[in-house]
Amino acid sequence: MSRLDVTEKIIATKVAKGLKWADVAAEIGLSKEWVTAGCLGQMTFNDEQAAKLAKLFDLTEAETQWLKVVPYKGSLPTSVPTDPLIYRFYELVSVYGTTFKELIHEEFGDGIMSAIDFKMDLQREANPAGDRVSILMSGKFLPYKTY
Repeated sequence: MSRLDVTEKIIATKVAKGLKWADVAAEIGLSKEWVTAGCLGQMTFNDEQAAKLAKLFDLTEAETQWLKVVPYKGSLPTSVPTDPLIYRFYELVSVYGTTFKELIHEEFGDGIMSAIDFKMDLQREANPAGDRVSILMSGKFLPYKTY
């Protein structure tokens, strides 16, 4: 058994039970974005959170243990994503990455936006020309230090 096996069971059970990630997140008491990332194998859950997920997804004790193991993050199957939705984010960074970098450096100086001290909010935005996806990302600025 691996973390990937547990992730696949979680997804299969979610589909079978007709659950929404927002409902799972409400059960855990955290954001739908963070809980979804965790259920997909990108975050570590504590004992209490893992126990709630185990009940929700009918996980065995051995499967539940995998929820508490620090994962290998950023585990896309290919270096250039082939899934169309994920590829659009790759394209977005390819096109606007230098703009993000330039503007962040101009505003904050030499450093990076943290993906550890980070939060995200994904919402549906109604629009008469077609609904829009709104993603707000907020990460702590981490300046490079001299030594």
